Amino acid sequence: MAEEKAKSFIEDSTAVDSGAYSANYGAHRVGISMQESVEYYSRWAEDGKYEQDLSLERYKGPIFAATFLANHFQDNRASTKILDVAAGTGYVGEQLQTRGFKSVDALEPAAGMLEQARKKNVYTNLYCEFLDDKRLPIEDDTYDCCVTSGGMGEGHIPCDGLHELVRITKPGGLICIVMREEYLSHVGEYKDRLEPLMQELEDDGKWEQLSRDVVPKYSFDNNGVVFKFKIC
Repeated sequence: MAEEKAKSFIEDSTAVDSGAYSANYGAHRVGISMQESVEYYSRWAEDGKYEQDLSLERYKGPIFAATFLANHFQDNRASTKILDVAAGTGYVGEQLQTRGFKSVDALEPAAGMLEQARKKNVYTNLYCEFLDDKRLPIEDDTYDCCVTSGGMGEGHIPCDGLHELVRITKPGGLICIVMREEYLSHVGEYKDRLEPLMQELEDDGKWEQLSRDVVPKYSFDNNGVVFKFKIC
């Protein structure tokens, strides 16, 4: 009887994980546009479904992001001004708050996701905006750090969004990008473009790459990669 219960539990868990993985794939399906992605996320956020599917047990990106930032900013965290890009329902903001960061803003294009993030009271300002090649309603050199976890993917932040991150981050500040490693080669927008652009920005004296770390089980069983850049 105990073996039958254990088998049933494993089968149920596998089915839940499969459903969650499928839901996540829906937001990253090949050919999805940025607007379609935003509409998908807003629907997904309803009734807490997003956080059920992408619990922190399945999606560890926010934990990686906050941990890397905490290791970098070991002093004066309360006054460190951070922009959480593609903030979603506020996972990264929550993780930053538990590590002593108090001045965190959110940038998220999906209104449904942003409304869930607002309820958590971990952000000072919330911007319902895309990060792309258009100028954000944010002044130059505003933030000590810009961070994104899960913001890169099919129909997500385009390569040109990096220029805006550079613009709004203070000299000496940090940009941290946490993403699924395989997207570097599987997503058409990034393949042979994203890392060359990162290198181009370094060659142009815009930023300096501090690290590039591959992390295990960033999302489900997929590896992630964490980029850290210092603005020049």
